[in-house]
Amino acid sequence: MINGSEIAIVTANDIAINTSQDALDILGDCVFNGVQNIVAYSDNITPLFFDLKTGLAGEILQKFSTYNAKLAIIGDFSDIKSNSLRSFIYESNRHGRVLFVDSLSQAEQLLTK
Repeated sequence: MINGSEIAIVTANDIAINTSQDALDILGDCVFNGVQNIVAYSDNITPLFFDLKTGLAGEILQKFSTYNAKLAIIGDFSDIKSNSLRSFIYESNRHGRVLFVDSLSQAEQLLTK
């Protein structure tokens, strides 16, 4: 618990979120247990999420919006070549439902404010 907010951290040795159903299962487990803030590492999310043409990022974002939960994705997003993905990350961070951050401490800070 940080600043009175519970945070769940998704950890896996491999990809934990391959589909929107995987994200929904994790989200459902967390919300059922009273946790609205979730942190995942970009390495644990399928690369298809970061290819906006697949629609997976939008599907997952919608699920978090529907359940009034927040997701922080930790990774190095500084070298992204795709203009559309850079714009998506910027807009997501601006709205605060799905955040793209570079550290666990930044995720915790943004999720609990």
